[in-house]
Order: sequence, then C-alpha cells, then structure tokens
Amino acid sequence: MLKLVLPKGSLEKATLQLFGEADLTVSRSSEVDYRATINDPRVDDVRILRPQEIPGYVAEGLFDLGIAGRDWIEETSSDVVSLGQMKYSKATARPVRIVVAVPATSSYESISDLPNGVKVSSEYPELTRRHFLAAGVQADIRLSYGATEAKAPDIVDAVVDLTETGSALKAAGLKIIDEILTSYTELFANRKSYEDPIKRKAMEQIKTLLDGVLDARGRVLMKLNVARENLDGVIKVLPSMKSPTVNELWGGGGFAVETVVNKADINLLIPELLELGATDVIELPISKIVP
Repeated sequence: MLKLVLPKGSLEKATLQLFGEADLTVSRSSEVDYRATINDPRVDDVRILRPQEIPGYVAEGLFDLGIAGRDWIEETSSDVVSLGQMKYSKATARPVRIVVAVPATSSYESISDLPNGVKVSSEYPELTRRHFLAAGVQADIRLSYGATEAKAPDIVDAVVDLTETGSALKAAGLKIIDEILTSYTELFANRKSYEDPIKRKAMEQIKTLLDGVLDARGRVLMKLNVARENLDGVIKVLPSMKSPTVNELWGGGGFAVETVVNKADINLLIPELLELGATDVIELPISKIVP
C-alpha cells in the first residue's frame, strides 16, 4: 500500500531503532543496501536515501511517506503534508538549529552587522539565501559539502550550519549571531496520497505506533502495594499521566497502585514511597504509550 522512504546517514541508526521498537522492523540484506522491507501489510516498499533528497521525492509522488528534518523540507521548498514532529535526532530528543556563525574574535554580533558581499559557506544555500535576503544583506553564498565550520575565517567570513548544542561551533572558534530555523525530524506525506482515505488511515496508524514508542522513552511503569491508612500520602507524591490506577487487594489487605513515572525520577521516588508506607514496589519497562 505505502511506499516509505527513510533517511540514510546521521539519522539512520536512530530511525531504524525507532521503527524496530514500534514493531515495524526494517529488514535489508546489508547495512549498505538502499532497499528494505517491513513485514507489515500497510507497507509495500521501503527505501533508505539521503535526507536531503527525501522531501522532494515525496512531493513528486515517488513515495507516499517519508522521514527527514524540517531543515531539508524548508531548504528544498517541498510541498508535503506534515504528519507531525518526531522528537528524536541522531543523539538526543532535542531539535537541531540552523544558525549563522562567525569567528569569535570578530566584531559582528548580529546578521545585520554583516556587510554586503559577505562570503558565507553552507550546506543550505537556499535557506541561507532567503534568510540573508530578508535581513537585507547581500551575501556571496558558497555551497559546502561538509566540515562547514572549518571554513571560517580562512575561506569565508561566516557559516550557516546545523547544531544541537553549539559545542562543535565553539570548538571551531565560532560564535552564533543568528538562528534561521529550529528543526525536528518530521514524518510527512505526499499530498495526493494523503487525500486517499485508505492510505491516510495507514499513515496515521504508523504515526500512532511511532509516537507510542517516543512517548514511552524515559518512562517506566511503577506498581506497588500500600495499606489503607497510607494510601492518601502515597497518592499525593506519586506522579502520573492522568491519575494512578488503584485497586483493592483481595481480602481487604490494602491497595495495589500503578502509574507511569519518569525514569529519571525513580531513584528518588522509591525511597520516599517506602518511607510513606509503600511495599512491594516493582519497576517495569514500557515499550509503547498510546493515549
């Protein structure tokens, strides 16, 4: 039914892991194979291609559904339907930023300080051109094929580059003076395919599965028992997505409580619950959360 295209390169490992955890495992003959399969009736064909190309191919109708960063959708001005952000990247759940950076020793503090004719290197020439034009700066834009941060100040005056934390730019002796775009990974569709109700339903179901995995990351299921007289105290400190589930134990010996909590909070929460009278505390992993 659906032709799906996934990103190769920096997002590849994280994307394949996400699909695997969603029980949509991507199978291929080798790590360098561009063709793949997913054993699911909603997916007919899978390709793994460079993210720079994916929005354009989806817009043209070569694929029904694709994943790439918002940066490449904007760079290529691709007319696609966004099904929503997928909050993961190659290393973290944080978005990446497309920024303007200059040597840290320069006097420039904003893009408006840059002179006409400023030489700028970027892997995003169209985004860069539009942004500098909107800022009223005439820029000499040079296409970069990588290692963009290494080109200032010897080759160019400024760079437009992608960063998660800014640490690589700082290490290269650069400072950020402007931000062009904040970019999450996105799942997006061809407009004609999205208008097909059968295909749209399949797309939305796949999105639900992927979202379920992302929502479950960093969370665990906690189960515990507590006596009646200690129940209120335990419930007051127990976080939950909506409200904890509470069931009376057989024979009236107390209550069984379960809830979803952040994994990062668990080591502080367990001792506090024990002090409040909780017993038999169990922590369980969660593979998906589907509201």
